[in-house]
Amino acid sequence: MPTWGWIVLAIVIVAAAVFAVAAALRVRRTQVLKGRFGPEYDRAVESADSRRAAEADLREREERHDEFELRDLDPAAADRYRGDWQRAQSDFVDDPAAAVSEADLIIQQVMRDRGYPVEDFDQRAADLSVDHPVVVENYRSAHTTAVAASNGDATTEDLRRAMRRYRSLFDELVGAGRPRSEVAG
Repeated sequence: MPTWGWIVLAIVIVAAAVFAVAAALRVRRTQVLKGRFGPEYDRAVESADSRRAAEADLREREERHDEFELRDLDPAAADRYRGDWQRAQSDFVDDPAAAVSEADLIIQQVMRDRGYPVEDFDQRAADLSVDHPVVVENYRSAHTTAVAASNGDATTEDLRRAMRRYRSLFDELVGAGRPRSEVAG
């Protein structure tokens, strides 16, 4: 084989190797994102123009999230929020719409205390999806119901489901279980 034939063959082999490595990296990146975001990954892919665009959005969320100075709640604040939550749940009997609205505000307050930005709902949900990908859809659904309730367009059953959905996020943000002050040392 002439020298130029060997050169062409080498170029083809190198190009195939580069293509194979790039494909393997894309597959690995997808697996990592699916593992990190769970059902949120599927939601992002469904709502984006392409898988590439969805994955770029998820990576942007991670980068934004990395800039936050997130912190755990101190025990007193966690206890206070648990009390606030219990009051909101108790108020549900007399005024379900107001209780759901209060639950939404409690979630925002907890997020703020934990170090999440809370200015815009869609951005809040995107930010939460990095750490809480399983329950963020509950948050979106509950918030949609809270908005509908403020317009008088939610049934008591809708509001009950919204409280349960808010509760799933509340438990993750604050921590489930008894207040730390009640836990024996």
